[in-house]
Amino acid sequence: MITAGDIAYMGRAIALARRGLGRTSPNPAVGALVVQDGVIIGRGYHKKAGTPHAEVNALASVRGETSGATMYVTLEPCNHEGRTPPCTRAILEAGISRVVIGTRDPNPKVAGNGARFLASHGVQVEIGCREVECRDLITPFAKHSITGLPWVRVKIACSLDGRIATRTGHSQWITNERARAHGHRLRDISDAILVGRGTVLADDPELTCRISSKRGRDPLRIVLDSSLSLDPERHKIFRLRSSAETWVAAVEGARGGKAATAMERAGARILFLPADPNGRVDLSALLKHLGAHGIQSVLVEGGATVHGSFFDLGLVDEAFFFQSPMVIGGEDAPCAVKGIGCENIHEASHLHHVDIRRIGDNWLVHGLLTHVERYFESTEASPHPGKCRDPNAPGKTDTTGFRSQGNLEK
Repeated sequence: MITAGDIAYMGRAIALARRGLGRTSPNPAVGALVVQDGVIIGRGYHKKAGTPHAEVNALASVRGETSGATMYVTLEPCNHEGRTPPCTRAILEAGISRVVIGTRDPNPKVAGNGARFLASHGVQVEIGCREVECRDLITPFAKHSITGLPWVRVKIACSLDGRIATRTGHSQWITNERARAHGHRLRDISDAILVGRGTVLADDPELTCRISSKRGRDPLRIVLDSSLSLDPERHKIFRLRSSAETWVAAVEGARGGKAATAMERAGARILFLPADPNGRVDLSALLKHLGAHGIQSVLVEGGATVHGSFFDLGLVDEAFFFQSPMVIGGEDAPCAVKGIGCENIHEASHLHHVDIRRIGDNWLVHGLLTHVERYFESTEASPHPGKCRDPNAPGKTDTTGFRSQGNLEK
């Protein structure tokens, strides 16, 4: 049975897991605690693929006896040999007598194996503690495990009338500093950030993560440049000192040109992909390629044509609209989303699990376009559906950890 104490300890494990967001692909972000006689004696989270998992790190942090202790872990412990040994073995060797699990592994090849193995060796296993929140942590991993594709987030900063710049192209800054800081947090937790060549030409962005914490991490930079028309000597993304690479996505017909050679000399990687009916990079083929390289999450930051293409094709999983209380106006001022759009209102892209939050004098409208439950259908339902949530926890899906930060207005 899951108790109030279990719910509180799992909250600590969830907070630990969030430290690994954006850093563990192709593995999930996981946190773990070891508790002995009501005292936390071990903490750990998965830091990077190929390094020890959360359970092993939590056990390694213990100074003392672990026999008879309880472990809290946000995701079902692995029971297979991969780049690291199975965590179930480490749990048994440590003498852990009870394991409280947030959610089962969504991968149908894995789901339930770890829990069953532990139970078969006499460990008391409880599953489903703060299940919704634990699933939120691994939604990109779940989609990638089931479909092979990355989770796609779209982030847009716009005015009240949906403009992302003035008619002259001026856009710095539409949103306030705190809203921009949250945008950088999205970069920090995403494996890759994607823009079109138009954004590079208009803004010359760095596409790096600039947050006050020293833990900020640059995501992989992806630029859509179908004909390889960008000059690597003119744009910052080709001249950055960053641990992250720059990839340029082009159509197959652009092979062999001088531009590709110049970009590669500047350190960029060129991806040659099929063209769509409009002669641009096929976005579905691009996502499939990224997923095959272990990329679980992509943050799309525009511009309007790119946003429109992703929405038109139904490729957006999650959307973040940061809105400022200004009216830009003008027929020639670019809107936030172009593309073909819909003919009828009922065909419009409709967000669900919507959350509207105030950030100073700005607003964040956040919601999903994908029903994430489909990625967890292979897992069994929680045996304690009415008792496994924190009664004070938010009721809406949150894959980013933003809601855990409290009221953004403060």
